[in-house]
Amino acid sequence: MAISFDEVEVGTELPAQSFPVTRATLVRYAGASGDFNPIHWNEKFALEVGLPDVIAHGMFTMAQAARVVTDWVGDPGAVVEYGVRFTRPVPVPNDGVGAVIEVTGKVAALLDDRRVRVDLVATSGGQKVLGMSRAVVQLG
Repeated sequence: MAISFDEVEVGTELPAQSFPVTRATLVRYAGASGDFNPIHWNEKFALEVGLPDVIAHGMFTMAQAARVVTDWVGDPGAVVEYGVRFTRPVPVPNDGVGAVIEVTGKVAALLDDRRVRVDLVATSGGQKVLGMSRAVVQLG
């Protein structure tokens, strides 16, 4: 069911989601994106350049946060703007568990032309990993 502009108000919360991330996830994403930077798969290299461990791709993290919006609205094409600031990497340990990206969102503003701005909060390991994460969504 499509979300109608008339059904939302400032403060409307989107369903929160959790996204598990393992080393296998990173390998699949590297293959799909073509981003084979060793910080995303080589622990020795990541540590040598000062990272705490292999880290998730920033664009992967950004995409997971956007899923909260697209799942809520039901149409990825309804997202007319989306942007984030990368504030902290998501370390992905090679422990069989990996990491989890937790994402919440809420309608922050009602805009012209039946659009809303959704502000997102993405955390991993209790740390905020995206800043200024915002999407503008066209509603019916």
